Amino acid sequence: MEQTVMQTVADTSFRLSDWQGGHESLKQEHSYWLEAIEGKIPTDLQGTLFRNGPGLLDVNGQRLHHPFDGDGMVCAFTFDQGRVYFRNRFVRTEGFVAEQQAGTILYRGVFGTAKPGGWLANALDLRIKNIANTNVIYWGGKLLALWEGGQPHRLDPTTLETLGIESLDGLLQSGDPFSAHPIVDPGGEDHPPRLVNFSIQPGLSTQLKLYEFDLSGTLLQSQTHSIPGFAFIHDFALTPNYYLLFQNPVTLNPIPYVLGLCTPGQALRFNAYAPTHIWVISRQGDQPIRKLQTEACFVFHHANAQERDGKIWVDSICYESFPTLDAQQDYRTIDFNQIPAGQLWRYELDLQTATATRRCLSPRSIEFPTVHPDHVGRPYRFVYLGAADQHQGNAPLQAILKLDLETGHSDCWSAAPQGFVSEPIFVPKEEGAAQADAEDQGWLLVLVYNAAQHRSELVVLDAAQVSQGPVACLPLRHHIPYGLHGSFSQDIFL
Repeated sequence: MEQTVMQTVADTSFRLSDWQGGHESLKQEHSYWLEAIEGKIPTDLQGTLFRNGPGLLDVNGQRLHHPFDGDGMVCAFTFDQGRVYFRNRFVRTEGFVAEQQAGTILYRGVFGTAKPGGWLANALDLRIKNIANTNVIYWGGKLLALWEGGQPHRLDPTTLETLGIESLDGLLQSGDPFSAHPIVDPGGEDHPPRLVNFSIQPGLSTQLKLYEFDLSGTLLQSQTHSIPGFAFIHDFALTPNYYLLFQNPVTLNPIPYVLGLCTPGQALRFNAYAPTHIWVISRQGDQPIRKLQTEACFVFHHANAQERDGKIWVDSICYESFPTLDAQQDYRTIDFNQIPAGQLWRYELDLQTATATRRCLSPRSIEFPTVHPDHVGRPYRFVYLGAADQHQGNAPLQAILKLDLETGHSDCWSAAPQGFVSEPIFVPKEEGAAQADAEDQGWLLVLVYNAAQHRSELVVLDAAQVSQGPVACLPLRHHIPYGLHGSFSQDIFL
């Protein structure tokens, strides 16, 4: 980290062979109490951590060309009176079941995986397999496994059994997309918490839909807009009055995809000379949709947004470009020095002048930002991220970084050299709710791949004292492949 509390390691903080171990499939489904706990589980940690990510990185020994094409596997860690129960299950999507029965790859992946048999076997096959591998959230009494290219899959929150495709009470029709990045608006005096989400259907112009749901899962309001050009939008940001979406400057050439020569992800091209468009949309629908422009960049994830001093601030993980996905390259042998690193940037949007300016908040290689859930879309001070152990350059995520956006101070815990971290999940402390300044009063739940043991560990960090290291470490009996996103529910499912 940038200050003296950082754990010191060598400049080369990892070995590629160690990192590669987290890209192996976990084909077994488990269900057991975690026993060999190091430290002490906080007594106020009550509820269930759900996580999702690609669990299968091969089909009957046929390796996928990109990990994001892997079938979704949901994990649940249930905290109950100082004990933790673990369970994992694959989402039984139609494509997962079909490929397991056939023992071979039947679908073309979005990011890089082709069916066996060369371009002739792939030409004109435009079927997309809903892999349900990106996020998971419990809302309105339903546990939903999410993937932005299709409908959610509903799971039993206790057993993780797949119950089927979820239409959200008829809102979604067959094949309709529903983003894997919903945001929980914490609400306030004017309204209780809401679940807010979006979907996009790209084309020559892109159809954008926005949804808001109450605590029961009932649709409160929706909007539909058409924005010019092709749009690849993975995440969005929110304030009490606005939805904020970044349209990255990428184009899609469908011809090689249709002819079976590449996948959609490999047909994307980044245009470094075109601006990134920022769409500002009123949540009340009482203002025209607005487009602002900023320098070319690529954004996967946003940390948070807020309305401040008559402007809108959006903090985002920004890449200088979107790397071309090489059909000939094995992702496990990637050279991190040759691909752009994600960095935290602040975008200041002035709606009066229709301008956007930006500045870098942290040059370190970071991803998977999270904040205290009560500060989502509101003024906030602290952001927590997965980070490279090294100060400069690109590398796997091996550390958890806490940034104080008011003072510039940072605090860090590193799992290097043989530990590799995932997205931190913030769970507020019970006693912190009564404090006036409680923004960092919580626990960070982080799944860590331990390459030395080829197993994963759930680590509990004190969000106020990240550099102090784990207050509890919960080793699993096996590894979990690198995941994507997750959420915490106060409900106990046993």
